[in-house]
Amino acid sequence: MSNHTMNLLQAFERTARCHPDDTALVAEDGREFTYGELDRRSTRLANALEERIPGERCATLALTGTAAVESMLAGDKRGAATVQLSFHASEGELVEMADAADSPGLLFDDANADAALSMLDRGEFDAAVHAGSRDIHRDDIESYEAVLESAAAEPSPDLPRGDECAVLYTSGTTSRPKAVAFDQEQLWYGAVQSVMEHGVDHTDVALVCTPWYHMVTTDAWLYPHFVAGATVVLQPSFDPEAVLEAIEEHDITGLLAVPTQLVAINDVQETAGYDTSTLDYIRTGGSIVTEDLVERTSELLSDQVYNTYGMTEGGPNLTFAHPEWQEDHLGTVGKEAHTYELRVVEAAPLDDHPDPETTVEPGGRGEVIARGPGMSEGYLDNEKAEEKTYFDGWIRTCDVARVDEDGFLYVVDRVDNMILSGGEKVYPAEVEQSLEGHEAVDDACVFGVQDDRWGEVVTAVVVAEGIDAEELDEHCKADDSLADFKRPRNYVVADETLPRTDTGTLRRDEIADRFAE
Repeated sequence: MSNHTMNLLQAFERTARCHPDDTALVAEDGREFTYGELDRRSTRLANALEERIPGERCATLALTGTAAVESMLAGDKRGAATVQLSFHASEGELVEMADAADSPGLLFDDANADAALSMLDRGEFDAAVHAGSRDIHRDDIESYEAVLESAAAEPSPDLPRGDECAVLYTSGTTSRPKAVAFDQEQLWYGAVQSVMEHGVDHTDVALVCTPWYHMVTTDAWLYPHFVAGATVVLQPSFDPEAVLEAIEEHDITGLLAVPTQLVAINDVQETAGYDTSTLDYIRTGGSIVTEDLVERTSELLSDQVYNTYGMTEGGPNLTFAHPEWQEDHLGTVGKEAHTYELRVVEAAPLDDHPDPETTVEPGGRGEVIARGPGMSEGYLDNEKAEEKTYFDGWIRTCDVARVDEDGFLYVVDRVDNMILSGGEKVYPAEVEQSLEGHEAVDDACVFGVQDDRWGEVVTAVVVAEGIDAEELDEHCKADDSLADFKRPRNYVVADETLPRTDTGTLRRDEIADRFAE
């Protein structure tokens, strides 16, 4: 028997052969590209980059558009990773990120030109390519379309040089983003897993409104639809009304949206009433998905809401919950994904490893650890963090989950968010959910403040109007799902939006620094 394993490049080549005249991309400006065209353009880009930075990685700083997608495919064809930079990062972070990934090439678009120019001045790059119409007159920068036009049209016999696919970055809510490298076999497992979860095929039309550089967009959304030969409609930045317009205009069948995006889309849909009848599946995750959000989304957009859970280091997702499971297990992230083994074990201190044999009983809580063929093998730039996260073939998630009697998982919080108050463990997320159950509350963030008597005191910052601390406390006391020791002892009522990452995760440390006394 052959031990040959499929990878993303081979999967895309198969799609280009089988669906050359089918629409692959609908670009941000309305242009459409068939799979044949996307194949030819990404081949030219691969050849062009190989001439300029032979065998080395290229960093891409661009909105979610055609150039970003073509850079991903060109990286696959070269076998040299596309370094997927965040367009929300600071210029200093971007230089550090490119340096950590050892990428001497930089591809950028109009929207990120200023940051890219700063990067070129501050870092060491051998090649720079600008995709867009903005006037940039520098000898060290070439025009994207001109580069493609002058490159060889046929695949180079020297490519691919290796099997690299992508360098992605962790979200960095509490520390500098860490660089995670993946090869094409690892991300192929993730892409096929997502095809299986949603039953994606060539008739599907997927909307992309999340940043392309996130793992969930890359390997749980873009690559699965390319593997299946489906159509992808690109939106470079998120706007809830534009999302609903696109669903109606393009007969969108699949939507990926993080919880904060779904809330915004639901708010518009509730009054505007767009036709979303073509939506066959909605994929969400990235932060805790509340029962209320699942119910509201099912009512307003589509009743096929897939809740998922994962981490950059693990590929697209570690678990998924089929929509029908929400009926009896509302809010669950489901069970382990097709290519993963998961265990929920006794949580360990952050400077130690959990014991894989200490699995918790049904009804218990513990930390999620995972292993599978699609997981990464470490960080490029942080050996100390790697030693904490990767151990004995497992990935440590630092996420706490509850397991119900049927084996379904519910993510409760992060190990590193845990508050120790009077010897009791308090997970902020469940307190936040209780607070957000009050009709006047728009958002909430809970954290611990150091205290000589209690160790830490549970403190809440609440975004609300027409409510005070006393009423919030009465609400928490009346919530029989919230133990008294978990109830906040300090409340701050704010009228400003709480900062979050673009996947919807609260910037807890930043909020604590701003509001804690």
